[in-house]
Amino acid sequence: MKLSAIIAALETLAPPDLQESYDNAGLITGNPEMEITGALICLDSIEAIIDEAIRKKCNLVVAHHPIVFSGLKKITGKNYIERVIIKAIKNDIAIYAIHTNLDNVIHGVNRKIAEKLGLKNSRVLSEMAGNILKLVTYVPHAQAEQVMEALFESGAGHIGNYSECCFKTEGSGTFKPGNDANPHIGEKNIRHTEPESCIEVILESRLKNKVLAALKAAHPYEEVAYEMYRLENKNQVTGAGMIGELQEAIPAEDFLKSLKVNMNTNCVRHTSHFGKTIKKVAVCGGAGSFLLGNAIAAGADIFITGDFKYHQFFDADGKIIIADIGHFESEQHTIDLIGDWLREKFPTFAVHLTEINTNPFNYI
Repeated sequence: MKLSAIIAALETLAPPDLQESYDNAGLITGNPEMEITGALICLDSIEAIIDEAIRKKCNLVVAHHPIVFSGLKKITGKNYIERVIIKAIKNDIAIYAIHTNLDNVIHGVNRKIAEKLGLKNSRVLSEMAGNILKLVTYVPHAQAEQVMEALFESGAGHIGNYSECCFKTEGSGTFKPGNDANPHIGEKNIRHTEPESCIEVILESRLKNKVLAALKAAHPYEEVAYEMYRLENKNQVTGAGMIGELQEAIPAEDFLKSLKVNMNTNCVRHTSHFGKTIKKVAVCGGAGSFLLGNAIAAGADIFITGDFKYHQFFDADGKIIIADIGHFESEQHTIDLIGDWLREKFPTFAVHLTEINTNPFNYI
């Protein structure tokens, strides 16, 4: 199987355009045209993971965290990052990272945490802004339906859990074809009036080129009239963190004990929970302290994440319980998420989940 086919499947799960600006998700080593014999899924593509891939005859490592975040000016093997790159290239192993783009999709890292905790009515905690566009176009009545279908097929018209959403109004448009025009209807140098439909749809900005190509392919006019605007609306299905509810409220101490079991962690650092109950739960895989204000504003009783610093715990200020379960622990089930996705897309392809614990923290 070509690496490009696997990459296409992973980018369907988590489009690379949704990664944060500091991130380096995507193909790090390897050629998209290389043949892949097996994939090893992990959180961190450290040296031990590359060795495991060699043993298992996997020439693709799919990691959540990129091994390279910034540019390498020299590759001499002086640190673990350079040694991983050297070993991967020498053994013809591709490394692909699927990081904050997987954090920012509604069915990604945080949904997996929510499922592990049994949360209901889960939604994105901090919805992404600035990535929704509105497309307005004008089509002869006779071709309005075919243009709408093409737009929907290309990904336009999605609002939350609804698809094929648009608004259509009827009117008339005028145009006068020039000498060099090849009009679908009307005659050169004569103003023509045509009954037309105004079709309005929204789309994610990452789909802009695909949707415009579909519009122009389906539209009968030589010159397609359209307008596109960037909206202030927030995207309900992309963004950071997630919030949901337990089936019923339970004492905080009982919830924290179950959290330790459900998330398979040796340690839960938390703020005071005396006399409190838990119903509404906010989560963020990895380092999520930046979402504490969002969790409080959303009315969460507890916020579960990793990498909180000492002074940041005081920011709970009695308004919420902070539960730090560790960076690795909060994301460990991402391995299952990626593995399940690839097995669903390629049932006969060899997908292996790492047997190595790459958590740099050890507990006594």
